[in-house]
Amino acid sequence: MERIGLYAGSFDPVTNGHLDVIEAAARMCDRVVIAIGVHPGKKPLFEAAERKAMIEKATASIARAYKVKVEAITFDSLVVAAAKKAKATLLIRGLRDGTDFDYEMQMSGMNGEMAPAIQTVFIPASPATRHVTGTLVRQIAAMGGDVSKFVPDFVAKKLAAQYAGKK
Repeated sequence: MERIGLYAGSFDPVTNGHLDVIEAAARMCDRVVIAIGVHPGKKPLFEAAERKAMIEKATASIARAYKVKVEAITFDSLVVAAAKKAKATLLIRGLRDGTDFDYEMQMSGMNGEMAPAIQTVFIPASPATRHVTGTLVRQIAAMGGDVSKFVPDFVAKKLAAQYAGKK
């Protein structure tokens, strides 16, 4: 049976923290599906197609290194619905700290009630990426700061270009 893990988030933008979790998932799964949430009420910095392209570029080396298929999709429904559609049996969730754990335990319980066949797997962030959040990356980039330690180089350049256009 193919082990398919689904890792959902906004990925606005994809960070080294996300890539850390994706790499760990690649060690456990035959296929990792990165599910980009698209919500009509939210206005992300990058459009869904841009986020998908960034994820595909950023994860290509992980897919090669672990000989695993990594694909990016978008979804606008419940995570468990996206997981069922992708035929995933694992929901991959990254944990940075105790606050994440408390929230993710609640989500795991709710998702488990809605889709008992899909197991949630928690992956702790590595010490090197534990502090990285998309929100902080966007804030630093918006103020002209250097985010190259927190995102792949090409993402840092996209952020700089995005914010240069808003000034």
